[in-house]
Amino acid sequence: MKKYLADLTIKEVQKLNESCVLLMMTDEKPLPASLPGQFAELRVDKTPTVMLRRPISIHCFDAEKNEIGFLVQVVGDGTRWLASLAVGDKVNVLLPLGNGFTMPQSADARLLLVGGGVGSAPLYGLAQELKRRGNDFVILIGARSAKDLYRCSEFEALGRVEYTTEDGLLGEKGYVTNHSVLNEKFDYIYTCGPKPMMMAVAKYARENSIPCEASLENKMACGLGACLCCVEDTKEGHKCVCTDGPVFSIDDLKW
Repeated sequence: MKKYLADLTIKEVQKLNESCVLLMMTDEKPLPASLPGQFAELRVDKTPTVMLRRPISIHCFDAEKNEIGFLVQVVGDGTRWLASLAVGDKVNVLLPLGNGFTMPQSADARLLLVGGGVGSAPLYGLAQELKRRGNDFVILIGARSAKDLYRCSEFEALGRVEYTTEDGLLGEKGYVTNHSVLNEKFDYIYTCGPKPMMMAVAKYARENSIPCEASLENKMACGLGACLCCVEDTKEGHKCVCTDGPVFSIDDLKW
């Protein structure tokens, strides 16, 4: 897929809480189609402590509106600068990067999407595409507390959503792998979030013989497979998450 490098314009900023924002961007030229699960590298300007771009999952893509969205959670100087942007500001963006989720072969397949906190970001675009295709799916999102869950109403507009929180203030108390929805039958699982959560989901999938894909969040500096910062040791040897992933079948992972 051809890469697109451009200064995108901030079209909308939604502050979701004190540490997370949704940035909607657009361009004068048509943006390239982006697959659910792909990501972009965003350049950070006017911040002397940040030299490298920041890899951010593509949260949503709308070809008709020619806009693309990124969930940005503040974890350092780079993401703090991105979160400070306003409507009309420009960001140099390289996209789309990596490989996306595999679409189900059967229209009758029942699917489970499992996300953790801001790691649920790429699952929104996936849910949009699955709904467009007419697939049956359930979205399960876990977080420490309700304040760590993002865009709940938007997810709920796409289909059935279940929640777990560690404090029990929203949804079932505990972790995603303890949720009662797992008593139901699923044919395929997609997951993205903290590695311990994804490993637990992968364990559940293996124990129940359910194919599963995980979107890894290894540190990615270049996004092009040159710096080798994001290498993952797989059953087929070392692979760059940015080019061979970020989505992998759990059958390829040594989890």
